[in-house]
Amino acid sequence: MDQVVSAIAEIAQGKLQGVARDGVLRFNGIPYAKPPVGALRWQAPEPAEGWAGVRDAAHFGNIAPQVASAAGAVLGGTPGTRSEDCLYLNVQTPACDGAKRAVMVWIHGGAFVTGAGSVGTYNGKYIVPRGDIVLVTINYRLGAFGFLNLRDATDRKLPGTGAEGLADQIAALRWVKENIAQFGGDPGNVTIFGESAGGMSVGALLACPAARGLFHKAIAQSGASDIGTARETSAKVGRQILEKLDGADPLTVPWEAILDIQKAILEAPRESGGMPFSPTIDGNILPRRAIELVAEGSAAGVPVMTGTTRDEWKLFTIAAQNIKTLDEAGLRRLTAKLVGDEHADAILAAYTEGSPFDRWNDINTDRTFFVPATRLLDIQAKHAPVYGYRFDWPSPAFGGALGSCHALELGFTFGTYRVKGAEPFFGSGEKAEALAEAMMDAWICFAKAGNPSTDGTAWLRYDGGKRATMIFGDGDPHMTAAPNEARRKVWDSVPVARIGA
Repeated sequence: MDQVVSAIAEIAQGKLQGVARDGVLRFNGIPYAKPPVGALRWQAPEPAEGWAGVRDAAHFGNIAPQVASAAGAVLGGTPGTRSEDCLYLNVQTPACDGAKRAVMVWIHGGAFVTGAGSVGTYNGKYIVPRGDIVLVTINYRLGAFGFLNLRDATDRKLPGTGAEGLADQIAALRWVKENIAQFGGDPGNVTIFGESAGGMSVGALLACPAARGLFHKAIAQSGASDIGTARETSAKVGRQILEKLDGADPLTVPWEAILDIQKAILEAPRESGGMPFSPTIDGNILPRRAIELVAEGSAAGVPVMTGTTRDEWKLFTIAAQNIKTLDEAGLRRLTAKLVGDEHADAILAAYTEGSPFDRWNDINTDRTFFVPATRLLDIQAKHAPVYGYRFDWPSPAFGGALGSCHALELGFTFGTYRVKGAEPFFGSGEKAEALAEAMMDAWICFAKAGNPSTDGTAWLRYDGGKRATMIFGDGDPHMTAAPNEARRKVWDSVPVARIGA
């Protein structure tokens, strides 16, 4: 049962009153920037205004305009009302005191078009008290509102660089630096972490000049630094939006109209798949492709941990009947489309186990997630300590057909695999409990000291030789050397533009 917290948190904007639940103080729906509405649509985020009196922080703020997804339902739903006025964050802490706890800032995933910091799986009820840490979860502009390049689509007549969502994340981190001490957090010890599009956001933030100094460690889960859409590519999507608006003013048309067009674009067949709404290399927030900047030392001194699930792509093909019936010729055709005809045979030669369907899943898992993770580890190892992992725990859903699929580690990262309704996807039992405890402890130790080693499990640093990788979910956590090395090497011949999401 919620009860009103007697203590008041006072930040730069004003006073907040939160709620106590499960032994954790929660302050939800805190505005970290002005609502990006009206004249501020597609503009850079501006600092939030203050308020008089005490602001109720018991409830989540609005979430970015989006179309509900099946993944969101699996992860516990997405509380909040859809609105362009969506730049809110949530703080969970053991106490509002001067303890200077490590701060973990969560950036949600959802292909840059869905999700929110309020998703049920991201609840800090287990990890916050276990680690005595402060957890911050954020919203940021999504889809056409956060990643639409109208500037180049209109020869600078309209705002919108395609990187506003990334700018929102940086604004949230700036808010954390200025205010988190009032919640018992240490602004000098901030770890950013995220999964999928959130992991790619982490990979991008490692490269963003405006984000330097706002965080001190980074964890990228199933997403890395092979991120950054060319301006001419994102401008094509901008022109599509404008064409479908059919003369309506994009600055004043209701957001629902833009979201309908976005939905149609996402549902239409696309030549190369991928994400039409993702961070653009705008020359300012993201000057170049993130992996290039990280290689040059843009995040020097920032320890990084990154990894993937073993069977990432199975989440995306579970309902794809046309892919399940692939034959060898079909696999060759799809692979050539993915990597280029001149590289297809070499790629296929490295993937020999299982049916064409199984091999297609493995190829996409590696191309989209595993290879980008290893590349980030390889380049950042020259600038800071780095650690790699792989998550092998299988989902019981669909008779085990999902394997260790995309997003499955989230319930164990947060310990929320055990919440009501989560068991069919995440699993349960003593082994699940031990896995969750091991992962939470590793994430907590990394956030506190930049090393995920715990009292029970020692991690080796990753390097380009042994490629030491921690395996979770296949028995007790254990280190292995260079998993899937032959498969990793074959991607060296594929152009970098074809690597990643």
